[in-house]
Amino acid sequence: MSDTSVRPRALLPLPLALPAAAAAALLMYASYPGPAIWVLAFPAVALLLLALIGRRAGGALLVGLVYGILFFALLVSWTSRYLGPIPWAALSVVEGGLTAIALIPIALAYRWLPRAFPGRAGRLVVLPAVVAALWVGRELFIGNWPYGGFPWARLGMTQAESPLAPVSSWLGVSGLSFLMVLLVAMLIETTRLGVWRRPMRLVAPAAVVAVLLFTPLFPTAGAGSMRIAAVQGNGPTGYFDQREPYSVIDAQTAATEPLYGEDVDLLVWPEGSLDYDPFQDSATARRMTRVANNIGAPLLANAATGRDDLYFNTSMLWMPDGTAEQTHDKRHPVPFGEYVPDRAFYYAIVPDLIGLIGREYTPGVNPPIVDVDGVKVGLAICFDVIYDDLVHQSLTDGAQVLVFQTNNADFRGTDENLQQLAFARMRAIETGRSVVNISTVGTSQIIRPDGTTVTALDADEAGAMLEDVELRSGLTAGVVLSPWIQQLLLWGGMGALLIGWWRSRRA
Repeated sequence: MSDTSVRPRALLPLPLALPAAAAAALLMYASYPGPAIWVLAFPAVALLLLALIGRRAGGALLVGLVYGILFFALLVSWTSRYLGPIPWAALSVVEGGLTAIALIPIALAYRWLPRAFPGRAGRLVVLPAVVAALWVGRELFIGNWPYGGFPWARLGMTQAESPLAPVSSWLGVSGLSFLMVLLVAMLIETTRLGVWRRPMRLVAPAAVVAVLLFTPLFPTAGAGSMRIAAVQGNGPTGYFDQREPYSVIDAQTAATEPLYGEDVDLLVWPEGSLDYDPFQDSATARRMTRVANNIGAPLLANAATGRDDLYFNTSMLWMPDGTAEQTHDKRHPVPFGEYVPDRAFYYAIVPDLIGLIGREYTPGVNPPIVDVDGVKVGLAICFDVIYDDLVHQSLTDGAQVLVFQTNNADFRGTDENLQQLAFARMRAIETGRSVVNISTVGTSQIIRPDGTTVTALDADEAGAMLEDVELRSGLTAGVVLSPWIQQLLLWGGMGALLIGWWRSRRA
């Protein structure tokens, strides 16, 4: 056997591995907004991998639980803002537990692959590549299951304001996650084998560094501009906010009035910008028609709507003549926020909390796009921004600009709106499109295709943005290749792990 083979034993004893996992969770949290220290994602990955190296499944599960539960408890602490600790604890434990389970294959890769592929190439290239692929597989698993998944904590999303973000325009967010873990895993093996003293053995990690640092934005073509107004009304849109009839649309209208007389192609209001369903409430419909006429442009608004005994979270393009033939329903309603899966089961456990969720929103099936005088506007409502399938569909349907409508009122004073804004920024870079991210209470921004900010509104203040927003056409490689890259990494990683298991048993 080659001198590069190792016995499958843990690199760190468990009393050291568990604190390392906790430290990894703290650093990983700090790489996301609010702290948003993007470079900390790298030592976070390194500490977690070091804690997993050589562990059996049971030890890996314990390490993963420490990391996963602490990380999610910090990252989504905003879920406790209004509903208290039970939803926060439940989400942290469930997502942390799933994270722990999905980290076991990485630990097994560190046990099996060094024996299956004992040469230096196996240790310096094959093993890191499989570990990175399994990391992406873990993200895909958590992002799709259960109840549609919760892809809020993807590693690549930490890089929205870093020089590494343009990689997503070529490989998608998952491809960026892969390269980040690949680099860290390569450096770990380089250090373990001591080959860092031989510069030629550092070609592979150096190449990954070059790709991460020097990849330019994927080119897309300019297609003119569109004068878009986006209004943050700062009305009482929180679940427990005290409100009078029509107080939300009144707040939105008041913040819109300074724009009357301006040249506007499209007026955008956020998610939850209407108190009532305009297709059922004539007073709301009249108010919207009046605003659209005063602004001289279509109004893209949002409300809870009902059709055929079903409820939807709906964005509608309201025309100055009072018609609204183009609508989009939210594709991924939030479990335990907009609907309750397995309601009877959970009601038996926490009836007071489940009883607060009266409506059961239905997932939308209509395209996430509207046509405004020949300009295709891609849409995502609130948390839909984190789902690749919906955002990418709007691009393949021809979107030249993206509009993300959101209501962050239930999370005032937390990092939630900053995290969501970072995801919107990454979408701009990944897709090569301008993004109008408009919130009821902030933070709202108009973002260029390169991720830089055109203009912004502070949180908890009413205001309006009016800009000539750049339109672009053409699909980035990140949009086209991302689904294929994800499947390649998911099944390639699992396949390589199985091959490693089989070969290690014969070694």
